[in-house]
Amino acid sequence: MMGSSNDTAPEMGASCGVRLKQAREQAGLSQEEVAASLKIPLRGIRQLESGDPSQLGAPVFVRGQLRSYARLLGVDLEDQLRQSPVTVVAPSELVSHTYTPRYRHVFEQVTRRAIYIVLTAAIAVPVWLATRSPHQSTVQSLEVPVTPATQGESPAIKPAPAGVQRTPLIASMAPIPSASAQAALSLNFTGDSWVQVVGSNGTTLEQGLLGAGQQRSYGAGEVSRVVLGNSTAVEVRQAGKAVDLTPFSRANVARFTLSSDGSLTPVAD
Repeated sequence: MMGSSNDTAPEMGASCGVRLKQAREQAGLSQEEVAASLKIPLRGIRQLESGDPSQLGAPVFVRGQLRSYARLLGVDLEDQLRQSPVTVVAPSELVSHTYTPRYRHVFEQVTRRAIYIVLTAAIAVPVWLATRSPHQSTVQSLEVPVTPATQGESPAIKPAPAGVQRTPLIASMAPIPSASAQAALSLNFTGDSWVQVVGSNGTTLEQGLLGAGQQRSYGAGEVSRVVLGNSTAVEVRQAGKAVDLTPFSRANVARFTLSSDGSLTPVAD
């Protein structure tokens, strides 16, 4: 039974790794970009694609990493993962190779207690001395002359100078436009998707894996380039209008640039 599990694990890892590698290359993503998005070391991404079970660790952790990788690229691996048995890796036995003599153990305990006593005395003695001789601080109060008002007399209101009219203040009831209505580009996520947004000055405004329900909005001229993994889980709106990502997508990854006038252009390979 154990031999069957070991025989199946390499086939599962190899077949899943090949599919993930092909999907990543079709999406135009490098192993470094995938590692940064999933927060997995680059060595782990290479081992997932190679399918070497001796380097991947416990199968339960490998399954989780494979599911995260597949979800990023929009690949369905559930059928292959269900067919593969889960093997249990026994924890390694810890063996002590050092021996501490008894006299040294007693000496370390006495030393720790002495240090504790010294530190406690260093803190408690100054506090005790301060409470024995309290010092008095002189507080000076600032007296402000107050003229008492005559009983029943209301405070006088200074009239406005002659020829000057007071303008009444009226609260505006006009609705304040929301940030989403003013945004030139907005991204609404209905599922997990890897995203990279580069600003007009070349700096990275957003990079990482975003989940369902999250939103991102950008003003006019703020964004120059956008990459969306699993683009079917992202709703893109330009000036409030939905954008069809089909012309900009390949292998479920959308890439486009924004010109100065706000128009979208596919990224040339």
